[in-house]
Amino acid sequence: MKLILSNWRKVSLIAILILLVAVFGYVIMRSGPLAPIPITVASVENKAITPSLFGIGSVDAQYIYLIGPTVAGRIKHVYVQVGDRVKAGQLVAEIDPVDLDSRVASQEAAIKRALSAVQAAEAQVNDTTARKDYAEGEAHRYEQLLQVRSTSVETLEAKLQDQKVTEANYAAANANLMAAKQDITRIRADRDGLIQQRNNLQLTATANGLVGARNAEPGTTVVAGQAVIQIIDPASIWINVRFDQIRAAGLSAGLPASVVLRSQAHHPIPSKILRVEPLADAVTEETLAKVVFDHLSKTPPPIGEMAEVTVKLPALPASPVIPNAALKQINATTGVWLIKADKLSFVPVKIGATDLEGHVQILDGLKAGDRIVVYSQREIGAHSRIKIVDHLLGNAP
Repeated sequence: MKLILSNWRKVSLIAILILLVAVFGYVIMRSGPLAPIPITVASVENKAITPSLFGIGSVDAQYIYLIGPTVAGRIKHVYVQVGDRVKAGQLVAEIDPVDLDSRVASQEAAIKRALSAVQAAEAQVNDTTARKDYAEGEAHRYEQLLQVRSTSVETLEAKLQDQKVTEANYAAANANLMAAKQDITRIRADRDGLIQQRNNLQLTATANGLVGARNAEPGTTVVAGQAVIQIIDPASIWINVRFDQIRAAGLSAGLPASVVLRSQAHHPIPSKILRVEPLADAVTEETLAKVVFDHLSKTPPPIGEMAEVTVKLPALPASPVIPNAALKQINATTGVWLIKADKLSFVPVKIGATDLEGHVQILDGLKAGDRIVVYSQREIGAHSRIKIVDHLLGNAP
């Protein structure tokens, strides 16, 4: 009897152990590390997409005017503040003229003196003209008298000599008159140069615009060409944007775009591509473009503000398309996990354009109808056990 009871206990213990092992194995296979990995799948679709292009840029202006003196000087007045709107020709700053006004007055006095010299030279010309005409008449009369032998040869020669002297005096007087007139021209040119130099010290706006910077204050000494005031043309505001060259195919002027300024993250601004720059950045491998707003607000964004630009490219013909989330990188190879007969295989693919809805064009590697893995609960491999679900709990890696 004791032997039967002992055997029954052993059998019961073995049965319990077997049951525990079975339960443990079941738990491991269903919820442990050996459990099937939940995944979501999608089928490759053959559809047309409208690709989009994303780039980062900054606000800039096509026309920025730097207003400064043409000669070194000390700033006397600055009449505008940053943010003021100015009109073309408006006085914005002034350089101390020092002695320019006195030098202009000196040139004015020199012009009056030169005019007096011209009058004196003209009077001398009139006097020598009269003397020359009288000497020519006397010489002609004595030539006739010599023909009738009413005068001597010596007297005629004296009259001819007087004629030559008066002609020389006449030429000298004319030369003095021309020199006096040239002096007036020279002095007036010097005066006009001083006046122009004086006017250059009046710094005026070259175009309608907005004062973007005030780089110097009264009392500051500036050199020739140094900018005192910076004026921005608000109508010429645009975005300098950079696009990845790999995805920039089809980018051209006139395409619609959307600009999101960093200060207005939730307010996209309708825009368009003004032009694509003929020179790209070989270092960063980016294509450069200019984007302008369809309607510019009265208060333009500050120069240098960062902006995100999204461009809608022309629609592409129908081709195999997959969700962007299905793409994986394994050993620097881009591909997807393909499901065939409930088995996984990693298939390299060649991708094309993408759109704003997260679709990616597949140029090679897949065909319409193939089933691929979109999300997985954890990393999967070719020999992973999988379980297809509608959606995953938590964030997929």
